[in-house]
Amino acid sequence: MKLNLESIEDFRRNFESSDKNIVAMNAASNGALTSVALNRSHYAQSINRTFSNEIKTRGITNQKKSGRCWMFAGLNVLRESIADKLNLESFELSQSYQMFWDKLEKANYFLESIIETAKEDLHGRLVMWLLSKPVEDGGQWGMFADLVEKYGVLPKDLMDESFQTSESATMNRLLETKLREDAMVLRELINENKSSKEIQKKKVEMLNEIYRMLAINIGLPPEKFDYEYKDKDGNFHRIDGITPVEFYKEFCDIKLENMVSVINCPTSDKEFMKTYTVQYLGNVIGGKGILYLNLDMKNFKDLAKKAILENELVWFTSDVSKMMERVKGALDTQVYDFENLYSTHFTFSKAQRLDYGNSSANHAMVFTGVDIDENGKPLKWKVENSWGDQIGDKGYFTMSNSWFDEYVYEIVLDKKHLSPEMKEALKAKPIALKPWDPMGSVAFVR
Repeated sequence: MKLNLESIEDFRRNFESSDKNIVAMNAASNGALTSVALNRSHYAQSINRTFSNEIKTRGITNQKKSGRCWMFAGLNVLRESIADKLNLESFELSQSYQMFWDKLEKANYFLESIIETAKEDLHGRLVMWLLSKPVEDGGQWGMFADLVEKYGVLPKDLMDESFQTSESATMNRLLETKLREDAMVLRELINENKSSKEIQKKKVEMLNEIYRMLAINIGLPPEKFDYEYKDKDGNFHRIDGITPVEFYKEFCDIKLENMVSVINCPTSDKEFMKTYTVQYLGNVIGGKGILYLNLDMKNFKDLAKKAILENELVWFTSDVSKMMERVKGALDTQVYDFENLYSTHFTFSKAQRLDYGNSSANHAMVFTGVDIDENGKPLKWKVENSWGDQIGDKGYFTMSNSWFDEYVYEIVLDKKHLSPEMKEALKAKPIALKPWDPMGSVAFVR
């Protein structure tokens, strides 16, 4: 049935009959909704920056206008271990080094996926999905771990940010155009029944072009390097002729093979205490890829708390498009009062948000603290972001415990924290999710 004029007249009369609606309209139409709906009394009383358990870190990083939060968060976890071992007051790992190899590996992953799906309908959902994001900035923990295992890490002093790494949109558009053209060529070659050898030769030529574009935009990553530094006691040190992989293995005590991804996805199609992977989500072919263990919220939260209490940083993903006060650095389910502004209720559960496309894990950060009461219950969480020190509390955010329940989807921690039952579940063959499943989302928010 069409929308009729009589109904529209009723809508207007109903709206105009309430003075509250008029006040809300005047306020909302003249300012940012996040300012109009800011729950000031709640914010003033509930947000404080004191935590019973807190891990000191070496400052805030800045991903700028790029979607590399997952990479920044991962490197921020590793840098603390390396800086401790080198006795450094401040330290940062090169994000541009990681970005170079991520883009090249994603290009190869994309082209291999195109080859694998060459007989699929070009306009079908799968191929259109692959073509929609050949080399996006976003990523997942498993992708980060595979990059570090293959390419190691590099001090930022030796490969600093370029303009394109900090403002990646134009570079990405050009890379995506080239790769979509390459996809067209590969599909045509396969439909012409060219041999696998010919197709792979062509793919290597394509990757050579991508490598050239990346080097022009980002710079050439060093194969070996010398590193000179003074520690926080003023002592001079020199490390000669080391590769990035050797640097990671020698100076980082966090071993990525021991780290596991745990998710909380309460949708009816995903059982707890089961493992999952995602089709066509990855970057390094031959790497370990994506593997999740799905747990209920109690176990999920207990693991995060346990790791922090043992002085271990926790990489995590969440949905920062929901109830985040960016300027003040608050993640709180009550920080905005949108319901009173609009005289309505938002009733989605966590599972329903995922099922109906209203939420996803779109940003990665690091838990650096937790505030717990006398009974061991978490009250709030301290978060290290990668948006620079002008956002939030000098770059740090405070997350309410209720926000954790609703919008945190994944944590990464050492598997030593898992129970025997969890470790056993982790050994099972993972259930493969479709590429467009909510748990197939990547962290990308800038």
